[in-house]
Amino acid sequence: MNFDNQILIFFSALGAFNGLIVSIYFFIIARQQQYPNYFLSFLLLMVTIRVTKSIFFYFNPQLSTIFLQLGISACILIGPLLYMYLKSMYMIKKPRWHIHCIPFLVIIIVVGTIWPYTAYSEYWSKWVMKAIYLQWFIYLATSFKFIKPILKNYKALKGLSRTDLWCLSVYFGITFIWLAYIFGAYTSYIVGAISFTFILYIIGLLLALNVSKTLLFFKQKEKYNNKTITQEKAREIENSISILIDKELFLKPNITLSEFASGIKITKHTLSQYLNEQKGKSFNRFINELRVEKAKEYLVVKHNYTMESIGYDSGFNSKSTFFKAFKKVTGLTPLEYQKRNAR
Repeated sequence: MNFDNQILIFFSALGAFNGLIVSIYFFIIARQQQYPNYFLSFLLLMVTIRVTKSIFFYFNPQLSTIFLQLGISACILIGPLLYMYLKSMYMIKKPRWHIHCIPFLVIIIVVGTIWPYTAYSEYWSKWVMKAIYLQWFIYLATSFKFIKPILKNYKALKGLSRTDLWCLSVYFGITFIWLAYIFGAYTSYIVGAISFTFILYIIGLLLALNVSKTLLFFKQKEKYNNKTITQEKAREIENSISILIDKELFLKPNITLSEFASGIKITKHTLSQYLNEQKGKSFNRFINELRVEKAKEYLVVKHNYTMESIGYDSGFNSKSTFFKAFKKVTGLTPLEYQKRNAR
C-alpha cells in the first residue's frame, strides 16, 4: 500500500472510529439527561456504519456482500433520525419515532431478504441505493423547516445560541455527507468517509470555540440600558408569556432564553429585563418554577409513574436537577409532596 493510500485509510478510519465513540457518548448522555440525544446517538451510528462500509470496500473490493448490504441499509435511517433529532430539539412533543423508522426498517429487511445484495448487486446499485438517497434527500428537505428560523435570526443579526449552532452543524454536516456520496461516483468513493472525518472535527472546533464568547457567531453579552419597561409593554409581555405557558413551551428540556423570547417576539435582553424587574427572578428560576408546578400536577395523578419519569415529563433534563429544583421551590422532595397530596 503506497503512502497516499495509507494517509487516506488513516483519516477515514479515524473518522469512523471517532463517530462510534461520539455515538456511544451521546447514548450515555441521553440516558442521564435528554432523550433527543438518543436520536443523535443512533444517527451518528448509522452514518458510522455507512462510512465504515465505504472504507473497507474502497481498500478491499472483495469485502463480504453481507457487510456491503448492511452498510447500504444503514442509510435508510439517517434521514428519519436527523428529522426526529431536530424536531425533538425544537418542539415540545416527542416525535413518533416508530412511524418514521419501523416502516423503512421493514422495507429494507424485506428487500434484503428477497433480493439479497449477494445475488442482486446490480439491482442494489441501480435502484435500492438511489431510492435510499432520494428518501434521505426528502428528509433533509423536510428537516430544513427547523433550520430556516435559525438562519433568519442570524441574518437579522440576532445571533446564534449554542443549541442553534449545534443543530446547524449537524444538519449541514449530514447534508454534506449526502452530497459527498451523491457526487462520489464522479470523484472518488472514499470522499464520503473523508467528509465524515472532516465534519466531525469541524463541529468539534466550533463547539470548542463557542466556549469563548469572542466569535461573531454569537451574541455579545447584553447589558441593560437605563430604560425601564413601561407598564403597557409589561402587560403585553405578560399576555404573550401566558400564551406560551398555556402551550407548555417550558416543557421543552433544552429551552433557552433566546428561544422563549423569540416565541413572544421580543429580544432576550427585554425578556431578561422584564423577568428581573417585574418578577424578581432569573429565566432559569422562572422556567423551573413552571416545571415544578407541572410536576406537582403529575405527582397527584400519576401514581404509577417513577419520580424520574415525572421529572422528564415536566421538562427537567435529569433526576438530580428535578429533585433539586422541586425541593428549592416547595421545600419538599417530590415523594414527600406526593404522599401529602395523595388522593
